[in-house]
Amino acid sequence: MILLDGKKTSNDIKEEIAIAVDGMKERGEKVPHLAAILVGEDGASLTYVGSKVRACERVGFESTLVQMPDTTSEEELLNTINDLNTNDAIDGFIVQLPLPKHIDEQKVLMAVNPNKDVDGFHPENFGKMALDMDSFIPATPFGILQLLERYEVETKGKNTVVIGRSHIVGRPMSILMSQKGPAGNSTVTLTHSHTKNLSEITKQADIIVVALGIPEFLKGDMVKDGVVIVDVGISRVPDASKKRGYAIKGDVAFDEVSKKSSFITPVPGGVGPMTIAMLLKNTLIARERLANL
Repeated sequence: MILLDGKKTSNDIKEEIAIAVDGMKERGEKVPHLAAILVGEDGASLTYVGSKVRACERVGFESTLVQMPDTTSEEELLNTINDLNTNDAIDGFIVQLPLPKHIDEQKVLMAVNPNKDVDGFHPENFGKMALDMDSFIPATPFGILQLLERYEVETKGKNTVVIGRSHIVGRPMSILMSQKGPAGNSTVTLTHSHTKNLSEITKQADIIVVALGIPEFLKGDMVKDGVVIVDVGISRVPDASKKRGYAIKGDVAFDEVSKKSSFITPVPGGVGPMTIAMLLKNTLIARERLANL
């Protein structure tokens, strides 16, 4: 069993980005600038955005954090998005999710300039991705592809099962794994909460990508020997034995499933670090594209 080490791989990618930025500085070019809009005081979002800002500093990017109170109106948020859309200093930006309930998330994502949509959530980018055109790939699926490619996991002709159909992970993964490419050319089955006899499907899988948000959902008796496992889930589970009172669990029962796996991502330290690395990669791509417009 080989761990798909997202922490190490993400550090490798950040080093590659830092070298590219150093080259830009030497040539006197503008370095990439990533902005993030954070509405409200959600603890997980604050932590996540903070890690993005630190990652920008590490690779030499400029970064801007726009913090807005949870009382912010939809119109105020859309005006802020428009300001970033038209600001030539900003190469890419994200709107941190979730948003307060009074704001229409879809309307907000639609308002982002597709050329600056480094999260890859805009329908224009999603549509281009589905058509195998040049686009921003959502950061988490992009990170998974990089893990599979860099660890030389064979995907061509393999039977891939994706559990979960979210627009952020499950659905794009089902498209990307079937396309031509180093981590593609597999035959994909997309499953979800209404799928019948799920374990019969997962037992036939060579590769399983799990993105449900249900701790330890995938058990050892649901997979075959030699399976490749990508665990996207991350949940806090109460655990009195831990000093902080909880344990971090993925969607896979790691102790059971790892014994039968050829490759598996740990939680934490697997897919999570890759997401931030690929957000930086998308911002670098955005900077290069804008320079060529």
